[in-house]
Amino acid sequence: MTEEMLKNFLRKYKEGQIPDEEAASALGKLFVEEMGFAAVDHIRELRQGFPEVVYAEGKTKEQVAAIMESLYERGQGNIMATRASREKYDYVQKLLPEARYDETARIIYIERKALPAEKDGRYILIVTAGTSDIPVAEEARLTARLWGNEVHTCYDCGVAGIHRLFAHLEEIRKANVLIVIAGMEGALASVVGGLTDKPVIAVPTSVGYGASFQGMAALLSMLNSCATGVSVVNIDNGFGAAVMASKINHLSRGEE
Repeated sequence: MTEEMLKNFLRKYKEGQIPDEEAASALGKLFVEEMGFAAVDHIRELRQGFPEVVYAEGKTKEQVAAIMESLYERGQGNIMATRASREKYDYVQKLLPEARYDETARIIYIERKALPAEKDGRYILIVTAGTSDIPVAEEARLTARLWGNEVHTCYDCGVAGIHRLFAHLEEIRKANVLIVIAGMEGALASVVGGLTDKPVIAVPTSVGYGASFQGMAALLSMLNSCATGVSVVNIDNGFGAAVMASKINHLSRGEE
């Protein structure tokens, strides 16, 4: 549901093209569609600028497909299902041929709003400590791109070879928002935070040996960063980091 779609509906009702009973019934379905196993939020795009995103893990392929089909029929924006398997994608793709799958990001998506051709120089930069962090980074990259952002990446730039990071210093300083993704001890977020005056969103990953406690060590390290302007999202939450980065990036453009 976009603002234009809502205005069009209200215009038709005002002109008498839609009877009262039909309008009341339609409005109920326009806002939230009860599917038994899910209540699909059709006005999230109106409120937040992007439709509801399906978290596919824990859902059956039939449930994922049904929710995505509902979002497709009632909206005009891009559609995503995160943490999705190829099996679920194969099922969805039969019902929605436009659906695509990013194996690394584990995202099923339908792109109906492309990134504007004109670039304004404001971009989100995603930096990872290691190659093992790339799946989380790719979840963030694709999410941010589908949200209408220009996205750059610098992968495998961790503190074990800090000179690799300094090779990207100019790109780091020019970025409008940065997402820094690291496992192990998570030190990279503090380092990058000390090199830029822009917001840094840190993402701890579950990459590491036993004492990393599946990302808890990196999470606590990032939360205790002495670099200013560093915020932290949950472990492996590339999606959440990208949403926050996108909102910051759009605000700086003067967009709602």
